Amino acid sequence: MAARPLLTTALGLILAACAAQPSAVAPGNAGTAPAEAGEAAPEFDLAYEKFTLGNGLEVILHVDASDPVVAVTTVIHAGSNRERPGRTGFAHFFEHMAFNDSENVPRGWNRKAIPDWGGDRNGGTWSDGTIYYEAVPKDAFDKILWIDSDRLGYMINTVTTAALEREKQVVKNEKRQRVDNAPYGYTQEVIRTALYPEGHPYSWTVIGSLPDLQAATLDDLREFYDEYYGAANATLAIAGDIDLEETRRKVELWFGEIRSGPDVAPLSPMPVELAATRKLYFEDNFATLPELRLTFPAVEAGHPDEAALTVLADLLAGSKTSPLHEVIVEAEQLAPAVFGFSSAMELAGELVFSVRANAGTDLDEVHDAFMVALGTFEREGVDPLDLQRIKAGQETALYGELATVLGKSNQMAQDNEFFGDPARSLAMARRIAAVTAGDVMAAYDRHVRGKPAIITSFVPKGSGELALEGSELASVWIEDVVEGVSAEEVSQGEEADYERTPSRHDRSEPPFGELPLFEMPEIWEAALPNEARLVGMESGEIPLVTYDVTIAAGSWFDPAGKAGTASLLARVLNEGTATRSAGELEQAIGLLGARITASSSVDDITINVEAPARNFEKTVEIVSEMLAEPRWNDADFARVKSAALTSIRDREANPAAVANLAFNRLVYGDAHPLGIAPDGTAGTVAGITLEDLQEFYASLKGAPVRFHVVGDVTPGRAEAAFGAIAAQFGGPDLVRPSFAIPEQDDAGRVYFIDVPGSKQSVLLIGKLTIGSLHPDATGLQFANEKIGGGISGDFAQVLRIEKGYTYGAVSFVSEGVEPQPYRAITSVRANATGASLGIMRDMLATYGADYSAEDAETVRLKLVKQASRANEGLGDKLAILRTITRFGRSLTYLEDEQQALLAMTVPDYQRLIGTYLGESAMTYLIVGDAETQLAAVEAFAGGPVTRLDTRGSPLP
Repeated sequence: MAARPLLTTALGLILAACAAQPSAVAPGNAGTAPAEAGEAAPEFDLAYEKFTLGNGLEVILHVDASDPVVAVTTVIHAGSNRERPGRTGFAHFFEHMAFNDSENVPRGWNRKAIPDWGGDRNGGTWSDGTIYYEAVPKDAFDKILWIDSDRLGYMINTVTTAALEREKQVVKNEKRQRVDNAPYGYTQEVIRTALYPEGHPYSWTVIGSLPDLQAATLDDLREFYDEYYGAANATLAIAGDIDLEETRRKVELWFGEIRSGPDVAPLSPMPVELAATRKLYFEDNFATLPELRLTFPAVEAGHPDEAALTVLADLLAGSKTSPLHEVIVEAEQLAPAVFGFSSAMELAGELVFSVRANAGTDLDEVHDAFMVALGTFEREGVDPLDLQRIKAGQETALYGELATVLGKSNQMAQDNEFFGDPARSLAMARRIAAVTAGDVMAAYDRHVRGKPAIITSFVPKGSGELALEGSELASVWIEDVVEGVSAEEVSQGEEADYERTPSRHDRSEPPFGELPLFEMPEIWEAALPNEARLVGMESGEIPLVTYDVTIAAGSWFDPAGKAGTASLLARVLNEGTATRSAGELEQAIGLLGARITASSSVDDITINVEAPARNFEKTVEIVSEMLAEPRWNDADFARVKSAALTSIRDREANPAAVANLAFNRLVYGDAHPLGIAPDGTAGTVAGITLEDLQEFYASLKGAPVRFHVVGDVTPGRAEAAFGAIAAQFGGPDLVRPSFAIPEQDDAGRVYFIDVPGSKQSVLLIGKLTIGSLHPDATGLQFANEKIGGGISGDFAQVLRIEKGYTYGAVSFVSEGVEPQPYRAITSVRANATGASLGIMRDMLATYGADYSAEDAETVRLKLVKQASRANEGLGDKLAILRTITRFGRSLTYLEDEQQALLAMTVPDYQRLIGTYLGESAMTYLIVGDAETQLAAVEAFAGGPVTRLDTRGSPLP
């Protein structure tokens, strides 16, 4: 196919429909007053070149030279919908196998080398397809083409039985972590089994079942590869700092020889209908809150109703003025939030509404409220301002998808493979902009009004009475936990013995290109009233701006005994102003195509904003109003406080969260702000009053304020806009209180938290180190990189790649002014708990002594190369600015750190490791199933261990 340069799309045309007030379907909205919206959108261009190789591989090229980065994405048109019963989860399993060996790439290179080259790499599988992607500094571009082409065309001969069995354990660990050991993890399995008839390609989950995974053979693997992994069943997309003609030549060289593969017959849409509503319930071992979910059969991607259903889900549940929110959250106060979305897949679709209710809530009440809300919508129809708001938000969402080269390559590859149009995301935006109120109501009548649904009730274990009346018990396969790992010991094994596939080209590793030198982006500063600090970066790549207003008064300043005050205040700031209700405030923000959210942390309360650049000043006016005139309303406060308590209860269902909060308590104690979650505990939040928030708010006037802005906004515009907010502050200085850190006397101690029935154990090993202002802080980050730096780190390479005990393992030192903990954390399959603890202890014990010159060079190259990608996205740039103002860094601090890295010697690394990461000073915390794993942990500890409850308190 000849190359055809496309596409110039005016996003202003897409959103032109937003300027006109859409009429409501029901007369009840006839008197709604119009709201001020943003200006018309400017043109937004997405240019690409598309061509097809002789083997059928479709290739998309997009030039973005704003940063020395290239992203490469391969999409295979085969997901779980190409599996068969008895081999479910196979597409996802194959994705894992494809990251292992291939004929011309050294073993392990796919997972380890790319991060070491400063790159980001991963893959994913969904119902309809599989994706592989990388973003690397441009000097590694040729190496990525080498790896990706070898994975697509030259991997199947290298697979061995040992590698197959090892990867089974990794995938099973992923399922345990994401499904079996997660609250509400079985929900999708229950819904899919009930919604789709037996044998339908969507009647099983993407990750599949553990027995099916265990039964997979080498013949199954080859059969799947032979059938679906041909070049003609894939799209390759490349975006970034490339030369078009040179890249075409390189793609032809590396990918042109790959076999086409057999013709893969397309699957026709297979929508489903329900004869009657079906109600199911499940008592969840990890859930602490009851959850009701309603799933209506909907339409496949490309169906005329697709866009209308996307809008409908938002209208019903996506805002504080939506009927479901107004009835369930505000009027009945049954839950802190309600969610809705429309998922249009290749063969069918689902319209889903979910409510995670307050603790102890009977889900019959939630269902009744849901039906009342639908009745309200049926009577009143579509609010024209809500429709306008949703359309305005599409612009910002679209910019967000395409803000980085990886975002572009991923989106364009998927759009091309499934729709034949690399710019389908823009076409979808046009379709949404064209949706009318009549379209929405017609779609509602066809798919919701009076229609049957699958209704699931997931309730805490032992609380079956909270389930919807008339529900039947759902059937879920649950793995038995067995002790010991000897029966499942796995390893990568020996390399395969095979005859290499002939090639006309030299398929050995290509050299690096010219190393892109990292330079700090230009940062500007401006003076504001009351010594407020404003820093920014101007970037015109997309007509978007992101900024924040940061007030240096977070949970560190919470009143004694009332932890969570700052967090509650941030929640209240989101709930309207003196003259606008929460719904009115949200609508005003949405009509500008903006997102504005207040949040809190230990150190700060922050207002984060993302908006089209042309509406920058209007959003600043709204932020100023939020900060100057909070909505002090008893009813709103009661609802916010209830939502906070529900959120606290919900986090107790997450084993990893339980481990981290308990570890913080061990390190800092109960009296230190860092020993308590920033949003407080159920006990402390219960005692907070509206008057407490008003007093805390008054104290903010004396807190320092910082402004960070990135995007298509000049320094002059930013300085003029933020002046009014800066003037709100500058009272008496807010004095930062001091808190003593308890003496660290837990070295070598082992703690255990019992979560009965856990299929995995969370292992957290750590100790207190230093704060980010310490002279050794940057060097300590470098020293940790080899052992805990992601998939290429030693922990992950041993526990996942060699042993198959876990899905992932990392270690890090968090950032903060106060001394911070080092944490090594992983979730391992339950019966590998003892073995994994021993491995990690041994690795920590020998880490410093074994550190070599080769290790130092690997870390040096990895971190230097990563720096070239450090400021690609607007969010990356904003993070740089926040670091500068939070820790008083120089405007060239990343360059300074790079020079410090280059000067590091092996003795430097060994000193830092010995001083801060010595194993003998570590504390061990395990969260898992005591019945099956406590004995193994005690054997590791050499005696009894200290038992804690799920809140970190010692058990009697």
